[in-house]
Amino acid sequence: MTGLRYVYAVCRPFELPLQSQLTGIGGAPPAVLHHHGLVAVVSGVPAADFSEEALKAHLEDLDWLAATARAHQGVIDALSTVTTPLPLRLATVFHDDSAVRSMIEAREDDFRRILDRLAGRVEWGVKVYLEPEAEPARTAPAAKPASGRDYLRSRRERSHAQEDKWQRAERFAQSLHERLCGQAEDARIHAPQTSALASAPGQNVLNAAYLVPRRRSEEFVELVDRTKDEEPGIRVELTGPWAAYSFTGEETGEPS
Repeated sequence: MTGLRYVYAVCRPFELPLQSQLTGIGGAPPAVLHHHGLVAVVSGVPAADFSEEALKAHLEDLDWLAATARAHQGVIDALSTVTTPLPLRLATVFHDDSAVRSMIEAREDDFRRILDRLAGRVEWGVKVYLEPEAEPARTAPAAKPASGRDYLRSRRERSHAQEDKWQRAERFAQSLHERLCGQAEDARIHAPQTSALASAPGQNVLNAAYLVPRRRSEEFVELVDRTKDEEPGIRVELTGPWAAYSFTGEETGEPS
């Protein structure tokens, strides 16, 4: 076996062409495979990189994973300009076109149901962060506490202040989520994002995805923008629009 078929997404047939210079995994141009009134968007990939054993090794290679995820996302983004794609999970591969067709047949009813639900809709991501306090300027060495009791009282006061800020951020995040749900057809709350993945420092209080009709996306974005200065010390980040990763039933992961 010298090559495998990588599947980016399943969608309904579309008339507009993909970008002529579009490339996918390993620089290969994506192709469309029609079957039973559905389309799988595929490209050839080497078995040396995408066999089961090779993938286990690549999972330890963060640079390889990042490059593969970018190429995968590039194809999904291009598809989103011409149709509503149902993205499959990263590194979905089959032996050949026949195996891809068998996959479509086995999941045909689910694919059609999900595509009907996602048609004309996009995903927006919203994250809320409690920003860290700015370090106070020091012109002289900090005074030492007079006693152990003073030290413990100071620690307690700082802890209470931080807890109050966290509760305020949680209340804001819950209120924002409820307002955004009023503009969205569905929502998913994901696990908090780790600080290593965040674009700026801060504790992630809300990490959510919203399924929004394209025609209402402008209103959704305006609603998020209006909230960004409501609470000092709280940062709101908006990403998208994306293909509806969080609402496909596929374990594709969230767009960054």
